[in-house]
Amino acid sequence: MELTSIFLVLGGLSLLLFSMKMMSSGLEMAAGDSLQTVLRRSTSNRVFAVLAGIIATIALTSSTAVTIIVVSFVNSKLLTLTQSIGVIMGANVGTTFSAQLIAFKITDYAPLFICIGTIMYLFFKTKTLKNVGYIVLGFGILFFSIGVMGGPLRELANDPEVYSLLTTFDNPLLALLVGFGFTAIIQSSSATMGLLITLHLSGVPLSFETSAFIVLGTNIGTSITTVLASIPASRDSKRAALFHIMYDIIGCLVFGTLIYVFPGILEWFTETWSEKARQVAMFHTLYNVATMLLLLSFVPLISKMMQKIVPMKQSETQNTYEKKLMYLDEKNIYSPTLSVTNAHLEICRMGIIAKENLSLALDSFFEKDLDKAKKVVENEKIINFLYRGISEKLVEINNIALSEADAEKVGKMFKTLSDIERIGDHAENIAEYANIYKDGKLNFSKPAMQELKSLSKLTIEMIELSIDVYKNDKIAELSEIEKMEDEIDARAVEYTENHVERLKAQVCSPKTGVLFTDIIIDLERSADHANNVAFYTLPSRKVVNPKSTITQIKQILPSALQISDKENSEKNQ
Repeated sequence: MELTSIFLVLGGLSLLLFSMKMMSSGLEMAAGDSLQTVLRRSTSNRVFAVLAGIIATIALTSSTAVTIIVVSFVNSKLLTLTQSIGVIMGANVGTTFSAQLIAFKITDYAPLFICIGTIMYLFFKTKTLKNVGYIVLGFGILFFSIGVMGGPLRELANDPEVYSLLTTFDNPLLALLVGFGFTAIIQSSSATMGLLITLHLSGVPLSFETSAFIVLGTNIGTSITTVLASIPASRDSKRAALFHIMYDIIGCLVFGTLIYVFPGILEWFTETWSEKARQVAMFHTLYNVATMLLLLSFVPLISKMMQKIVPMKQSETQNTYEKKLMYLDEKNIYSPTLSVTNAHLEICRMGIIAKENLSLALDSFFEKDLDKAKKVVENEKIINFLYRGISEKLVEINNIALSEADAEKVGKMFKTLSDIERIGDHAENIAEYANIYKDGKLNFSKPAMQELKSLSKLTIEMIELSIDVYKNDKIAELSEIEKMEDEIDARAVEYTENHVERLKAQVCSPKTGVLFTDIIIDLERSADHANNVAFYTLPSRKVVNPKSTITQIKQILPSALQISDKENSEKNQ
């Protein structure tokens, strides 16, 4: 056994793994959020979910990548457990496409694809074309790697020691374990299948029966990566991963038993296709299609079974107010599809906390509840923590290779974060007013309180709708957001004018006038920030400048503002 041949095989296998990673990364960069859109919106029923899994896996040339994305989406509540089961079934079928492709003897054209891909990647200016060139380059390296391994494998096959080793794989259980172990180690069933088919293309004397059991083991081995990815994730993610490994084990047991008991099944493959490489590729495809058809009708039942096997624990339910990043972690930060999606979810979570904190601050003011005011200050610390943490992660995400659409989205995320953080600041301001309101023993007239409650209610409704628009990309709701923003601006001016009349009539004291105006301003500014958040869903958006409305409010109540300035200067002295 020559050492050079071993090095060439290892080098060829490394190129094979690298080329598949290149094609997967290139597709992610070229597609941007289109891939996640396919997975999220094409899962309305189990058939569409399966089709989405097939398409995504063919595109990424990796069922492992798709299942990890699915586990992440389940963890982020973008997919339900039932939807994820359908996608995983489709991923198992889609991964057979690469094996079929490798079975074609087109290694002679590999240099041409490498040349075309290199030219596109190095010399084209458009980012999309560069990404396509990266995919073509990966495709060329894939077949070049097969050519690199072909010659050495033929030489190794003639070695008596290697031949003796191959004959030990005639044991079906050992062949299955080899497929399982090798795939679990390299974490790519496509690479294992690529190597197996290359062995047959190179004339290595490996029986078709042995190859069939290696294929069965390969399917189980690829699910190990999904299980590892689900360990830190939610219970639903663990259920999806458990389904993946159980699905592969069930398929292996059923069809492994059938081909062992009825060897005529394998004989049909050998009679139908003359080339061993094609026989292996077709077995891989038909086995996965048959397993999918066998279990497809039982998806709802399987989903319920997974929920019983992995029950939800009270201690593991995620708390929205936990002082940590729930969706952004180091493992997924370098995957464009996952990182941008999870950053979006983390920002939405921060938006929900900011909205609820503003609502709590208003309750503390209207109820003169200082305990609620303290809680608002505590929640503001969480908002500030999320603001810093997400900002740092966005800087990291911005430094990885992103599609143009994702790069624009990340740029807007920085602005969205700032707007949401400002809403949190206004909530803290109102909580401070609760202390002034109670300690100063101030009283508002009934009309003043009604106006404040009316504006508060509308502002909270607008912020809630804005976050929903941003989270779910509901562009159709933007006109409603604009109407609410105009209504809040109009009411802010109207209510301030009404309060001036009450001050003239001495219904309210000047101090309450300052407090009233400050709350109006905080609410109006919060609405402006919410308006910005909603409109960041559009391709281009100029942020709202709140100064015009606020200046108008301040001009209506100059005397009250003078009192406010005097009190502030006394505080600072």
